[in-house]
Order: sequence, then structure tokens, then C-alpha cells
Amino acid sequence: MPPVESVNEKSLQDACRELAAIDPDLGRIVATYGFPPLWDREPTFATLVHIILEQQVSLASALAAFNKLRERTGEIRPERVLELTDDELRSCYFSRQKSGYVRELSKAVIDGSFDFEAISKMPDHVAKAELKRIKGIGDWTADIYLLMALLRPDVMPKGDLALHVAYKNLTGLDRAPNSDEFQEIAERWRPHRASAARMLWHLYLSERSR
Repeated sequence: MPPVESVNEKSLQDACRELAAIDPDLGRIVATYGFPPLWDREPTFATLVHIILEQQVSLASALAAFNKLRERTGEIRPERVLELTDDELRSCYFSRQKSGYVRELSKAVIDGSFDFEAISKMPDHVAKAELKRIKGIGDWTADIYLLMALLRPDVMPKGDLALHVAYKNLTGLDRAPNSDEFQEIAERWRPHRASAARMLWHLYLSERSR
């Protein structure tokens, strides 16, 4: 099996230059705000728990829950998560649904049916399918893990509303594209879709902070 590609600071900037040259809209992001951060995360159980917590809530809310869990467990490991009662998880700001998702992931890691090391060596489509076998992990969660933790170069997170809004604002559309429309738009950015996503997040966050 050929080695799996990953993004680093240099290759991200090279990809952004290439995207800016072929897409003037993306070029304006770099011209105005510079290159986006890599936004890399460790390819670990704790990271995947954090991404699950980020589903459909603000990043601040997810981080508060993640930090509360870390306070309670010390190190976020599957065994320690399974030791917590429903009430204890609730005190860490976990919804009933997300408590269930994180328990399912914990069990899969412990029984060996989910292996982070093996996932890291799989091609994108295979790794994504393996991630989605865990209850509570859908397209968005799997895509974010592939993009940020495994640093895959050609992943466009499906259903990320910030990306849709950023693209609307960048291009002056009357409305933000829906998930399927945006995935079709993103085809033009292959094989650097993950870098295009970082550029759009960079725009979104930069404009919000103004």
C-alpha cells in the first residue's frame, strides 16, 4: 500500500498559493488575511471525543465540555470514560446522545474493533468508512478527523455550516449553498480541498473577530 499523504505548514502554503492562482475568490482570502493555520490535532481517542462534542454546537461549548471531562478523568481514555455514570457525564455538559456516542467509541477501542493506528494508514475513503461504523460518527465528524488529526490533503468536511457561510460571503451569493451544492462546488479545488477548507475557515473566523 502506498504511503498516505499528509499536510504540513509548507505544503499547506504551497496548496494555498496554487488555489489562489486558479480561484480569484480564494486568492482574496490570502491577500487580505494571509495563510490559514494548519489547525492540526493529535490523532487520538481524546481528539475524536472532542470532535464528537463539537457536533452541532459552538466550539466554545464543546471545549467547555471537553475540559470538564479532562478535569474529571485526568487523562481522557476509553477506560476512564466508561467508569463514569450518566450523571457524571451530564455534569461534564454531555447530552444523553453524546454520552452514548462516546461510550460506543470507548467500547470499540477497548474491544479492538476500532484501531487508531490502523485508521491512520488507510486511504481516505476506507478510513472514513471505518470511522462511520461507530454510532454517532457521521460524515462531518469523520471528515474533520481526517482533515485535522490525520492531516489528509483532499478532504472537504460535509455539512460544515461555517464553510457554507464563508463561501456565501466571499462570493456574494444570495444564500449559502446547501451541503450537496457545496460539495459540488468544492470539486474544483481537488486535490487540495482540505487547504481550501482551511482558507474558508480562516476567512470566517477573521471576519467574525473584526
